[in-house]
Amino acid sequence: VQLVESGGGLVQPGGSLKLSCAASGFTFSRYRMSWYRQAPGKERELVATISSTAGNQKYGDSAKGRFTISRDNAKNTVYLQMNSLKPDDTAVYYCKASWSFYEHWGQGTQVTVSS
Repeated sequence: VQLVESGGGLVQPGGSLKLSCAASGFTFSRYRMSWYRQAPGKERELVATISSTAGNQKYGDSAKGRFTISRDNAKNTVYLQMNSLKPDDTAVYYCKASWSFYEHWGQGTQVTVSS
């Protein structure tokens, strides 16, 4: 089982980034996929989550109106489009796959929002 995040980096306030999480080793289309983030000294928090068929998305308060989660089951990949980024969005972003009793995490990708 592997989840590999990519697309992080340094961006100026107001800018955009699109994160990707490529999955392998499990039946991706069966799993709910989520993005979490963890800033230094803070607890990990839910950013966005999407159902297995992409029919349902939910967002944390910090992401509403700015971030969009999507998935491509043919490519075993989940995305997080982040717009209007703020310094408070600086964190390590993780993707998570969950289904029944099973849960898998990626290693994370750093997003830094700074001028």
